[in-house]
Amino acid sequence: MAGVCVNHHSMTRRGALLGGVALATGLAAAATATPATAAPVSTRRGIRDLTHPLGPAFPAFSPGEEASRRTVATIADDGYFMQEWRIVEHIGTHVDAPAHFAPGGRPATELLPAELVVPAVVVDVAARAARDPDTVVTVDDLRAFESRHGRIPDGAAVLMHSGWATRVDDPDAYRNAGPDGGLHFPGFGAEAAAWLLRYRRIRCLGVDTLSVDPGVSADFAVHQLLAGADRYGLENVADLHRIPRTGATVFVGLIPYEGGSGGQARVLATW
Repeated sequence: MAGVCVNHHSMTRRGALLGGVALATGLAAAATATPATAAPVSTRRGIRDLTHPLGPAFPAFSPGEEASRRTVATIADDGYFMQEWRIVEHIGTHVDAPAHFAPGGRPATELLPAELVVPAVVVDVAARAARDPDTVVTVDDLRAFESRHGRIPDGAAVLMHSGWATRVDDPDAYRNAGPDGGLHFPGFGAEAAAWLLRYRRIRCLGVDTLSVDPGVSADFAVHQLLAGADRYGLENVADLHRIPRTGATVFVGLIPYEGGSGGQARVLATW
């Protein structure tokens, strides 16, 4: 009987391993097959990583907040490789938790899994942003989006695609500071954010820039609105032009920093 028991467990482990390999292979194939441009959900299926790699060169909202790292162990000397990072919560592709702007707001650890796996829509303002870096998503943009794509679902992540992610390898271009030092990049307008919170009960706003507010904002009104409504923001999101305008689901793999005002996240979209 003991021999049968061992064989049974061996077969179970072998089956699990084979199943894991098959799953990994399927996911890899899906990632490879993902189209380079957005397409109707009915004709294409895919998975896309919306996360920028994070390193010391990644642009910070304020100079001096960039990440830094050093090697603390090597395989040659220690038998394993390990790095030490110095990092703020709001660098790279990351989440702004309500605690970031709301006194007593929820920290990163209190955002629930159901809030981090949500339907997503992508509002495209890239053509306008190419002409005007201070442009914002407006209520008219949202109404035009719904006229073409249907109603924005309740509880969704509403993501702005401005084309700004193409600048991410050039911190000066990404921050786009003017002669007075003020920043110039697109974001959500406060009226649009308030409309989405009131009439579509959104879960979060996301952008492919440094901030859900436009760079010229002096009062961070969109941050204030989101945090006040107990919602979160996603900033520095990548490859939004590569997912459908509607029909995707985003998975926000937020690092649960204890007491965190936010934190880095691996953001994945599937459809």
